[in-house]
Amino acid sequence: MKIGVFLVLFRERPFEEALDYVKQAGCETVEIGTGGFSSDAHCDPAALVADKAARQRFADAVSSRGLEISALSCHGNPLHPDRAFAESSDQAYRNTVKLAAELGIETVITFSGCPGGSAQATTPNWVTCPWPPDFRQILEWQWTQKVAPYWTEAAKFAKDHGVRVAIELHPGFVAYHSESFWRLREIGGETIGVNFDPSHLFWQSMDPLVCVRDLGDAIFHVHAKDTWLDWQNIRVNGVLDTKPYTDEKGRSWIFRTVGYGHDEEFWKSLVSELRIAGYDGAISIEHEDSLMSVTEGFNKAVQFLKQVVIRDERGAVWWV
Repeated sequence: MKIGVFLVLFRERPFEEALDYVKQAGCETVEIGTGGFSSDAHCDPAALVADKAARQRFADAVSSRGLEISALSCHGNPLHPDRAFAESSDQAYRNTVKLAAELGIETVITFSGCPGGSAQATTPNWVTCPWPPDFRQILEWQWTQKVAPYWTEAAKFAKDHGVRVAIELHPGFVAYHSESFWRLREIGGETIGVNFDPSHLFWQSMDPLVCVRDLGDAIFHVHAKDTWLDWQNIRVNGVLDTKPYTDEKGRSWIFRTVGYGHDEEFWKSLVSELRIAGYDGAISIEHEDSLMSVTEGFNKAVQFLKQVVIRDERGAVWWV
C-alpha cells in the first residue's frame, strides 16, 4: 500500500507547488478532484480531455515527481431534484471518466447521489426510518424511478471506457452503508465498488473492520480520515447530529485526523484487514478536522500512517 493525499486539501496552492509539497511530506500518490463538491483549481477534466498536449503536461507534472494518481474524484449528486445541479454533477462525472480513460487511471470516485421524495421535489430527501409509511414509499420510488435508471447507464458508461467507479458510502446519499452499497451494485454490476472511508462508518455504529470483510474485493480505493465520538453527547442526543461541524463541544461526533479518533491499534488492524481482502492501493489522506489546520492535520496524518502502513519493496506483504 502507498500513502497518498486527496489534493483538494491544497487547492489554494498552484498545482505543481502542491505536488512538490506532498511529495516532500512523504506521499506517494495523489487523488485529484475534478468536479462536484470536490472541484479545485488543479484540474479541468473537460479541457484536458480536449487538449492532448495539456493532458500530457498534467500527467508529466505528477510522474516527474515520482508520484502516481490513485484516482480522480468528482463527488457530486447526479440524482439531485434540481435538474441543473444534477446535470452539472453528471457532466462532471462523464468528463472525469473520459479523462481517467485517456490518462490510464483505473478509478473514479463519486457519491451515489440522492433524489427528492417525489417528481415535484426541489431538494434531496434522505430516508432514514420506515415509518410513517410515506418514507418506505419514498425510498422505493427513489430506487426504482431514479437510482436504478441512472446507475444502470452510468455504470455502463464507465465500463465502456475501461474505468471502475468507487462509491464513497456517505450518509445523505442513497448508498451510505454496506447493505445499500450491495443494492447499488446489483444495479451497476462489478464496475461499481467502494471508496472505503471509515470516518463515515464510525458514527453510524458500524465496525469498519467487519465492513472490510463484508465488502472484500469491492473496495477500490481507501480514504484515511478518523472520527471522534463524544459519548457524553451521544448518550444525551444520539448520533443523528445536524449541528455545524465547528460546534465541537456540542456535537455527538466530529471528524479528526487519523490517530485522533481511534488509536494505532485500530489503524494497524484496518490495514491488515484490507490486505486480507486483497487491497494494495492508496491510503489517501482526507482532512476535515476542525481542530487542526490543513497543514498540521496533513503532516500528522502522514507521520502516523508511516507507522501503520508497511510495504516491502520486493512486493511481499508484511503484517503490521
